[in-house]
Amino acid sequence: MRKQRSGFTLIELLVVIAIIAVLIALLLPAVQSAREAARRSQCVNNLKQLGLAVHNYVSQVNVLPLQTMYPASADISWGWSYGWPLALLPNLEQSTMFNAFNFSTGLFGNSPTPNFASLGNTTVAYMTLSVLICPSDGTKRKPNDPYGPSNYVGNQGGPGTVAAMTGTIVPNGSFISGWGDAANFGPIGLENLRDGTSNTGLFSERLLGINGGPTIPRASSDFKRAVYNTAIGGNWHSGQAGALTFVQGCQAMPGTTNSINSAASGIYWVSSYPWHVAVLNYNHMGPPNSVSCQNPATEYFGSWLTLVGPTGSAPPNSNHPGGVNMCFGDGSVRFVKDSVNLQTWWALGTRDRGEVVSSDSY
Repeated sequence: MRKQRSGFTLIELLVVIAIIAVLIALLLPAVQSAREAARRSQCVNNLKQLGLAVHNYVSQVNVLPLQTMYPASADISWGWSYGWPLALLPNLEQSTMFNAFNFSTGLFGNSPTPNFASLGNTTVAYMTLSVLICPSDGTKRKPNDPYGPSNYVGNQGGPGTVAAMTGTIVPNGSFISGWGDAANFGPIGLENLRDGTSNTGLFSERLLGINGGPTIPRASSDFKRAVYNTAIGGNWHSGQAGALTFVQGCQAMPGTTNSINSAASGIYWVSSYPWHVAVLNYNHMGPPNSVSCQNPATEYFGSWLTLVGPTGSAPPNSNHPGGVNMCFGDGSVRFVKDSVNLQTWWALGTRDRGEVVSSDSY
């Protein structure tokens, strides 16, 4: 009598492997979703820390932090000055770093003094602060290594009636005239958020630029990290109709359009420039996760202005599905969907235009 062997047949093994593959396919999205939920939670926490730091800052000096201290240090920093995160360092438990910064040295070494050092404050400027980095970004390289970047950007304003610099993080009062009206320039305090602190954006997020600044087609999955030129502008002096014309033209840009800059976004946390919105700020022109565009109707500085001027579109964006996190003037953090109504989006960006925003409208 032949002894019968125990074991699996080839067909049984294939069935088991197929079952395991199906289970992995079912579980993988759930695992990825859980990981993204954790990353998004960390992002929300970072924004809450920034909001709290701002309120502590206001309690000390009675004004909101400025987008830039321009023209301070401009003559020794190629026109650049100190960015808003620098002012918040003591309230982010980074007093040692703040004290290490030499405000008389500047940043990038454009001094009229012949023997001036080529760079300044590199010890601080090269550091990366975890509170300024969103874990969902995914990029492994700094836009301009070794300078520390920032995923978080301050609200510089929205069209409103339409005027630039109507947000909460705006350039100082020494900024040149020509965009908006003089009342839109800083410094401003919480009392100037007359639309209500809970209805006015303070900070949001943006994906970092790409190291080396490669050309990125509009149809690329990396388009949110880049800046583009559009042939259709909109003069904001013509009111909301002009702003709408520009936004629609920006969104309708052909997929073959190449970027004019892909390294600007979040390139420096320590420095900012009055009319370079994409570096450390955002605005409420185009909706969240839409394309960033120069505005050819009003931004007249020529080809070198590739970092989005105050009347261009520099929306917040992220890798979070469906929208972006936003910290409001009251310190709360809420999720704003890509599908937000444009009028509502504009209203959230301005501080004193009298718009009424419902909490369920975004």
